[in-house]
Amino acid sequence: MTSRPPAPGPRVRAPELRGRAWLNTGGQALTLESLRGRCVVLDFWTFCCINCLHVLDELRPLEERYGDALVVIGVHSPKFEHERDPQALAAAVERYGVSHPVLDDADMVMWQQYAARAWPTLAVIDPAGYLVASMAGEGHAEGLSRLLDELIAEHEAAGTLRRGDGPYVPPTAPDTTLRFPGKAVELPSGHVLVSDSARHSLVELAADAETVLRRIGTGDRGRSDGPADAASFSEPQGMCLLPAPVAERTGYDVVVADTVNHLLRGVSLATGQVRTVAGTGRQWRAAPDGPEQDALAADLSSPWDVAWYDDRIVIAMAGIHQLWWFDPARGTAGVYAGTTVEALRDGPLPDVWLAQPSGLAAAGDRLWIADSETSALRWIADGVLHTAVGQGLFDFGHVDGPAKTALLQHPLGVAASPDGSVLVADTYNGAVRRFDPQTQTVSTVDSGLAEPSDVLVTSDGSVLVVESAAHRLTRLAPGAVRTVAGERHRVERPPSPLAPGEVTLDIVFTPAPGQKLDDTYGPSTRLEVSASPPELLLAGEGVGTELSRRLVVNPAVTSGVLQVVAQAATCDSDVEHAACHLTRQDWGVPVVVEQGAPVRVPLVLRGLDDAAGP
Repeated sequence: MTSRPPAPGPRVRAPELRGRAWLNTGGQALTLESLRGRCVVLDFWTFCCINCLHVLDELRPLEERYGDALVVIGVHSPKFEHERDPQALAAAVERYGVSHPVLDDADMVMWQQYAARAWPTLAVIDPAGYLVASMAGEGHAEGLSRLLDELIAEHEAAGTLRRGDGPYVPPTAPDTTLRFPGKAVELPSGHVLVSDSARHSLVELAADAETVLRRIGTGDRGRSDGPADAASFSEPQGMCLLPAPVAERTGYDVVVADTVNHLLRGVSLATGQVRTVAGTGRQWRAAPDGPEQDALAADLSSPWDVAWYDDRIVIAMAGIHQLWWFDPARGTAGVYAGTTVEALRDGPLPDVWLAQPSGLAAAGDRLWIADSETSALRWIADGVLHTAVGQGLFDFGHVDGPAKTALLQHPLGVAASPDGSVLVADTYNGAVRRFDPQTQTVSTVDSGLAEPSDVLVTSDGSVLVVESAAHRLTRLAPGAVRTVAGERHRVERPPSPLAPGEVTLDIVFTPAPGQKLDDTYGPSTRLEVSASPPELLLAGEGVGTELSRRLVVNPAVTSGVLQVVAQAATCDSDVEHAACHLTRQDWGVPVVVEQGAPVRVPLVLRGLDDAAGP
C-alpha cells in the first residue's frame, strides 16, 4: 500500500459544520463531534454545475462500499441567486437522487472556512477530526478509495474507527405522474413525448399534454436496452425526432440524450424498443483521435439535449462544454464546436468557448443554443457561433430590453417560433423569455413558473412549457408579453485578491496513491490560461506543458476572471499491465486587482495534497 506523505506542518482540525439548515437528516443538525470515529467526505457543490453532478455519481459506489465507516456530506455553496432558495435546493436534492446529508451553506461560510476555490471541491476528514486532504474537480473516485482504505486500516488498528449506521434519513417518497420532467418533443401523431428525468423513463402524453398513454422504461435507474417495459435510463433529458428517411434506414425514430449514462439511445415509436446508438457508458476524459470515430466507441459526457441540424444530430455535451455531432446513418460521431474551455467566446467553429450547453433548437439555417452557465442565448449559422444575449460566467439576472444589456439566469431550454422569434426557458428566473432577432430585444412572456427546463412550440402554434419543479407541462396563454426591469446579479463567490504586475500561477498536482506521472506519449502535463476580459493579462495567456506559469496582471483592470484548464496524465506504478488515467480540471477564478495582494495563485488539480501544508 502506498502511504500518504507526512504533513510538512502541524495537523489541522477540520472547521465545525455550520449552515442555514440541514437536509436528509430528519431535522437533526450534525456536528463533527457526532461524526467522530467515521471518515467524512465533504462535497462542496452547487446544483447548476455539471461537474458537481458528475461527482454525485462518482460518490454513489463509494457510499455503498464504505457505508458503515464513511459519511458523505454535501455542502451546498450556491453560485446563482436562485440556488440560495431553500425550496429550490430541496428540489435539487430530490431531483438528483442525493442520498446523503446536505448542509445548506447559503452564505458561503463553509466554502470560505475550507478555502474552496472551485465547484466541486472535496475535503476529507479523518476519524479523529483532522482535515487530511482536499481535491478540486471530478474524477477522484479511485484516489478517494485508496485514501479511505488507508484511513480505515490505520484507525481500525488504532481503535479510533467507529462503524455503524449513518445519519442519512430519506425524505418522503412523492406521488405525482411526472417527477422533474426535463424535455419534451411533439410526435407525428400530435402526442407529446416527455423525458421523466427523476423517474428515469420517457412518458408519452396525449395531445392535451396531461393524459398518460404509455411509459418507456422501467422507472429505475439503469442502462438496459430492450422493450419498453424492460429498458432503463438514468436521468434522460433531450429528445429529437429523426427525419422519416433516416428513421426508416436506422430502425428507430427518436434519439434520446441519456444524460447520466453518457449515452444516446434510439427509440422505435411503433414498438417502444430502446437501443444504444452512441457512447460507451464511460464518461469522456480525453479528446478523440481524429475528426470522427465509431459512435459506439465514443466516450460522451452528460449529453443534455439533441437537435437535427446540418443533416445530422447535434449534441449539447454539457459535461465538457462542447457541441458534438452524431450521424445515425453512418454510426459515427465527432466534435462540432467548443474546446472544452468553460467560457463565452464567439467565432468560427470549432475554436469557440461554451459553458454547459443545455438546450438546442434548429430553425432553418440557424441552431439556437441555451448556454446555461453563461446565462446566454447563442446561435450558429454558416459555421460561426454568435451570442444574442449573455455577458459571461458570472453575470446574470432578469432584465428585459436591448439584447446587449438583457440578462437571463441559467436557461436550460430554447424553441424557435414560427414568427422568427426565439423562446427561452429561463430556468432560474422561473420565466419564459422571448428574443426578437429583428429588433434585437428581449421580453418576458410569462413568469412565476417552477424551474422551466424546456419550451415546445407545437404544430398548431401552442406553446408548452416543461415546468420541471412543478412536475408538469404548462400551456401558455398566447400573446402575453410584458417587460421586466429586474435586478442584475454577479456570483456571490468571493473574489481572490491578486497583485498587479508579475504573479505566479502554480498548479499543485499530487498523483493519487499508487500512481505516477506518465510521459509515455509525450509531456504528462498541460496548462491553458486565458482571461476575461482579455485585457486582464498583459502576458501569460496560452498553452504550455509546465504547471507553473508567469503571468503579468494589468494594473489598469480592477477585476476579472482567470480561466485555467490543467490536466495531468498518470499511470499505475509498480503494477503489471498498468492502467492509464487523465486528470483534468477547469477553473474560472474571480479576481480583484489590488496593490499589496498576493503574487501567487495556487490551484489544486488533484487534491491528495496535504491539508496541513502551506
